[in-house]
Amino acid sequence: MAYSKIVGTGSYLPERVVTNQELESRISTSDEWIVSRTGIEARHVAADGELTSDLALRAAQNAMTAAGVSADEIDLIVVATTTPDMVFPSTACLLQAKLGIKRGAAFDVQAVCTGFIYALATADKFVASGAHKCALVVGAEVFSRLLDWNDRRTCVLFGDGAGAVVLKPSDAPGIYSSHLHADGSYSHILRVAGGIAEGQIRGNPYLEMDGQAVFKLAVRVLDECSREALEHNGFKGSDLDWFVPHQANLRIINATADKMGVPRERVVTTVARHGNTSAASVPLALDKAVRDGRIRPGHLVLLEGVGGGMTWGSVLLRF
Repeated sequence: MAYSKIVGTGSYLPERVVTNQELESRISTSDEWIVSRTGIEARHVAADGELTSDLALRAAQNAMTAAGVSADEIDLIVVATTTPDMVFPSTACLLQAKLGIKRGAAFDVQAVCTGFIYALATADKFVASGAHKCALVVGAEVFSRLLDWNDRRTCVLFGDGAGAVVLKPSDAPGIYSSHLHADGSYSHILRVAGGIAEGQIRGNPYLEMDGQAVFKLAVRVLDECSREALEHNGFKGSDLDWFVPHQANLRIINATADKMGVPRERVVTTVARHGNTSAASVPLALDKAVRDGRIRPGHLVLLEGVGGGMTWGSVLLRF
């Protein structure tokens, strides 16, 4: 049986950091309020003119360097993003051009904060089947551009960034399995309802969220899909070396880990300094833990996410 395996990780964060203290000076909020409810202390925000594909390029280059692969070897690019550079072409095609790649497939995946989980699961199937030999999977967002910076309920939560991995075939796991879910009946609790029609913006172009409803759903489904991945492969939460969840809210992360029986010291968290970077949050956290030496070859790692749609999912892998 063939598998795919992560052979390199990379990430990139924009230079500008917006702290809670800066937000205090602009809107009616406080550092204490934000930290106590979310665990977020700061977030990165892309510079004017800095595009999703620019962030993706830096993360991709870092992952390719770590993997020891050249652009000539990449034959599949999957980019998870909710904030594409343009309506079309896809951000994946724009990234492909910036990398100087002219072969293989390139496409975007849109599952909001679960996007990287969906993209990784998709690329795994292509590589494990033998259809492609070297895949670049990226989660990249400039989510700050979807925010109403006068809405204190939402603007404090999100940030910008990109993370990437390189996948190659493997005779042994690698990726054990992926478990993807969606329920569109919850689409109203987290959305950007605006769109472009006849040259006009139709509907609200800013993020709308029912925070309480999202919190309740997230805690339930993240526990379910995490257990699903472990049970499918004959593992328990205590078997995990590392748990790398979507970085939306520290209370959600801790509640999920506690339900699974994963000690909090085995949970990778970056939400304090990154905020919620949507599809970029899981690969950003993964890369940080790989580069600081926590995640090492042979470790059993569970990735999971939940996002608008609503969508959720998990990937269990051997690093």
